[in-house]
Amino acid sequence: MDKRSFLALGLSGLVTAACSTTSNPGDQAAKRTSIDASVDSALSSLHAQVPGSRELTAKAKGVLVFPSVMSAGLGVGGSYGQGALRVGGRSAGYYSTTGASVGFLAGADSKAVFVLFMTQGALDKFVASSGWTAGADASVTMAKAGATASIDTQTAQQPVIGFALSNGGLMANLSLDGTKVNKMAL
Repeated sequence: MDKRSFLALGLSGLVTAACSTTSNPGDQAAKRTSIDASVDSALSSLHAQVPGSRELTAKAKGVLVFPSVMSAGLGVGGSYGQGALRVGGRSAGYYSTTGASVGFLAGADSKAVFVLFMTQGALDKFVASSGWTAGADASVTMAKAGATASIDTQTAQQPVIGFALSNGGLMANLSLDGTKVNKMAL
């Protein structure tokens, strides 16, 4: 299989996954359980890889976690992932994220995305929205690890903070602007 066919197959898989719905209550419960387990694992990875992230997530009023956001593209790209909003350490809702991009793109990857709502106002605005777009509905400050590998204090004071982890660790120079988040009926 050549690279273009592989990427086209991957992108069509993302679209199919994004359009899939489950209607059986047993399937929905299994889906919630699966998402919760993936969220727990992603949070453990974040805490192990990024010093200061455990304290920051503990201070957050809510933490939106997408354990695996798949991206693929060849010229035009897209991304999709599912996750949960944690409030007080428990899942308070299930969400999907989508994004699109145009430009010099070739390939596929997966990353974990974390959005921390540090103020009650920021969390309330997110929960009340019928669809939330990073950069339009709220500015998301992407966390950067400093020379000491800890989160800088200026970042920690923002109302909405984002993290993105790849297999190699914290991703630098990434923006979530334009990423759309919608509540899933699970």
